[in-house]
Order: sequence, then structure tokens, then C-alpha cells
Amino acid sequence: MPTVSGRAKVLLLAFAAIAAVFFLRLVFLQVIVSDQYSAMAEESRTVSFETTPRRGTIYDRNGIVLATSVEATTIYANPVEVTDAAAEAASLASVLGGDAADYRELLSTPSTTFVYIKRQADVEVADKVKELKLDGVYFIADTRREYPNGSIGGQVIGYCNVDGEGITGLELQYNDILSGTPGTYTAERGEQGFPIPGGVKEETPAVNGQDIMVSLDIKLQDTVEQALAEGVKDLETEEGSSIVMDGATGEIYAACSLPYMNPADMSSSQVGSESVKAITQAYEPGSTFKSVSALTILEQGTMGPEDTMFCPSSISADDYDVSDSHERDGETYSLREILNHSSNVGISLATEQAGFRALYDNIKRFHFTEPTGVDYPGEAGGNVLDFDNWAKITGYNVSFGQGIAVTPLQMVRFYSAIANDGTLVTPHFLISKPQSGEVAEWESEETGVDETVLADMRSMLRSVVTDGTGAAADIEGYEVCGKTSTAEIASEEGGYKKEVYNIGFCGFIDNSSSNLVCFVGANEVYAMRQTTQIFNDIMENAVKQYNITSMPSN
Repeated sequence: MPTVSGRAKVLLLAFAAIAAVFFLRLVFLQVIVSDQYSAMAEESRTVSFETTPRRGTIYDRNGIVLATSVEATTIYANPVEVTDAAAEAASLASVLGGDAADYRELLSTPSTTFVYIKRQADVEVADKVKELKLDGVYFIADTRREYPNGSIGGQVIGYCNVDGEGITGLELQYNDILSGTPGTYTAERGEQGFPIPGGVKEETPAVNGQDIMVSLDIKLQDTVEQALAEGVKDLETEEGSSIVMDGATGEIYAACSLPYMNPADMSSSQVGSESVKAITQAYEPGSTFKSVSALTILEQGTMGPEDTMFCPSSISADDYDVSDSHERDGETYSLREILNHSSNVGISLATEQAGFRALYDNIKRFHFTEPTGVDYPGEAGGNVLDFDNWAKITGYNVSFGQGIAVTPLQMVRFYSAIANDGTLVTPHFLISKPQSGEVAEWESEETGVDETVLADMRSMLRSVVTDGTGAAADIEGYEVCGKTSTAEIASEEGGYKKEVYNIGFCGFIDNSSSNLVCFVGANEVYAMRQTTQIFNDIMENAVKQYNITSMPSN
């Protein structure tokens, strides 16, 4: 055989090396990474995403829709497939609005095959984009949350983020019930994002969320919000709250605090508008808390409504002075008159006579230091010093609503107990789940207050309206009962602010077909004014709306 020259040997070895490289590369591609490349190839011609369940509808107590989900279309793009980002961006802007430069940036996003162009677009708008037949632009059937009543009840209802998750209010509280379970969808895609017939590889249906019916009456809610906004404006301040609750059941018919929130347009909502502060913020209640002290006095039997005591112009304890909100000489007052005149001195001395320990026990008995258990996110609880740490001045202060923090909702629940046989109810919004027929059940607690004591309390609270500080709350032909408050505001520098107050009124219509209890408060009010007229505006509307009838006492 002819010998192979050295040069030929080199060529043969080079050829063999090249062949080996190709062979090894072929083995690498077909054996070692074949699964990976197969997956990449499949990914390039398939689309995978979670399918959104339809979120449950929220209804008010009369079946009016408060929050619902409507059909929408989410538009997305695969930048790899976009052939002319500038032209497509201009086309998108012409239909969707906005700046073409922003769309161009999305369509040119490097190192990704998925970017959102417009989430939850109107179906009609998305159809117009489909007609453009843009390269790399696709569509997913979706839903969008809508709030037909705008800001009315918005703080209670809450809102969802773009992913359909409850963020505040009842949307958050009942997110697990409303949200349902997402499904999965994977399919081979064809032109303009439509699946190839028979190309669905995997589909797990989404499970839709359940509907809920809540206790809000959107008509009364509107009345309350308007009355509060107008009344607070007349008081020359900006913040206020109101709650209307059925004292017999705990169903909350209306609840709001300024400023209001519009879940249909969160861009217009102010910071601090996302919750009902009457539920989520505790405050020093001032004179509305004197009813707790008066109840304690009656139960201890140290004074009845007509029993009298001398009330000097001021008293002192632990180097502090206590006086009434207005200057006066020493007077002899009955317990009824102490409430009528809202005398700090009088209620302090009467409570001291009954025993501060008895007042503290009632604070605990009516659960003022605990949340009420309302089904609303972020509820605050009240607080007061442990009795072992009370000084004499502490007892005086707490008796007229200083040195203790409660929420307006807690005060509403206490006044509900006075109005309804001493029963403490659980304030709540959820009534039922219509699809399953499940009716929500809420606990109540019998406090054991004697009916004679409750009758005396109602009688004295009626006198506050007929003969005392609550006159503007009265409604002709009805027996309105309640108590005003003009609470000082703690200063960050210590002590209390001068000539500025948190004011309020909590009351109900006695001897009537109504069990509604209403609180109205306004914050940072200069000079001594009242929210009694706002209460009157709300409850007069309620009288007409619910055809409340009076059953005068004998």
C-alpha cells in the first residue's frame, strides 16, 4: 500500500477531529439537551396563563349590586415577534390612548416573550385592537371589577388590585369567598393569538367565587354620606364619621368617614380614605361615655335619676382641677340634670360615690378594651389603665370620657344595649351567601342589666334631648334619646389642645318600630358645637325611608 505522507496525515486527522466535533454536537443536541430544546420549541408556539375566575358579586341588603365583575380583555405582546415597534406603538396609542413612546418601550422590551400592553381593557376596545392585526400582539379573556355606586359605600366595600385580589374593606375581609380559584390554560397559538383548533394541551377550569349579601343599605348610606359631608363643612372642619346600626341584630346599615374613597377611581381618592375610621381608630370619647358612668351609678343604687347632689364649680384631685366646659357657680343637680348639662364635676362626684371600681368593671363588662369582632379589616380596640394603676384623677377623668380610648363603633354597641334590653350584639356586615343559601350567624351576649335601670337610662337620655345639650337631635313626634360629647384632644406636646374638640352624638329613637342606633362625630372642631343636627338629618331620612312608627310610652 502506498505510504501516506505526513501532510496527508495532518489533513486526515483534522477531518477526523471536525467529524468528531459534529458527531459530539449531534449527540449533545439529540440526546443530552434534546428535552430542553424541545421545551423551548414548544414554548415558542404555545401560550400558557392562569385563567381568572369570576369574582363573586357583593349585594346590599336590598339586592342592589355594590361590586361586580364584568367581561374584559387583557392585551399582551411577545416583543420577539414584533416586526415594527414604532408603527405598532402608534397604532396601539390611536385605539388605547396614551403615549406611543410608552407602547414602543413595551414592544421593544429585551429578553422576554411576554409584556402586558393593557390589562382588563373593555371588550369593545380590545376588539378594535384585534382588527389592527399587529404582529406579536395577543389577547386573553379576563374580568374587571366594577363599582356601580362610585364612592357611595366605597370605604366599606373596598377595592381590588388589577390581579383581582381584595385590598381593603369587605373585598379584603371576604377575599377567600369572593375570589374563587384560578384555572390554567395552555394551547398552541396561531395568528393573532387565537388557539389552533384541537391545540389545547391543558385546561383546568377556574372555579368562580361566591356572591355575598351585606347589611349596607346603599340608599341610607348615600343619605348618611351627604349629611355628614354637608354637616362637617358647616362645622368648618374636614374630618368626621358616622355609623348607623340595628341595635337588635348588629347589622350595620351605613358607615363612613371623611374623606370618602371611590373604588371605581382610586386615582381620585385621598390618602387616609381607605377605611372607616369609626371602626379602625380609637379616640377619647368625651361625654358620650358619661352614659357608661350613669349606668354604673344607677346599678350601684347610690343615685336615682331624680336624686340630687351639690356640684361645686370645680373639684381637685392629685394636683389636677376638674371643671365643666362652661363656667358656672356651684349648683345642686339631680343625676338627670348632670347628664342634661353634661357636667364633668357632677358625673365625677356621682361616679366616685358609686365606686370607681364599679365603673372599671363595667368597662370590662361591656368589652370596651376589646375589638367588637366586626367583620371589617383593621378594627381597633379600646384601652384604659388597669384599675390597680388608677389614681383619683383617673377615676374622675374616665367618668367623663378622658383617659380612656374607644371606637365610635364600641359606643354604638353600648347604646344599642341600652336601647335593647341590655343585649350586646356583634356588629357585622355579612348577612348571607345567596348561592349556597347560607345565612351568617353572629353571637350576642346578655349583660344582665336590670330592666328598671335600662328604663331609667333611656328616660335620662331622652331628657338630654328635650331639656339638655342634645335638643337639635329631636324629631317631632318621636322620642329621640342620646348624649352629646365635646371631647378635648390630646396634644403631642402634652396636655390638651386649646379651643379645639372632637364632638359627637350617639342616640336612637325610643318606643318606636326602629332599632337603629346612630353615631355622628366631627374632628378638630373649633369652639363648642354639636353634631346633633347631622344626626337629625340622618334619622329623619331613616324615619321616612323605613316608615318608622312611634309608640309613645305611657
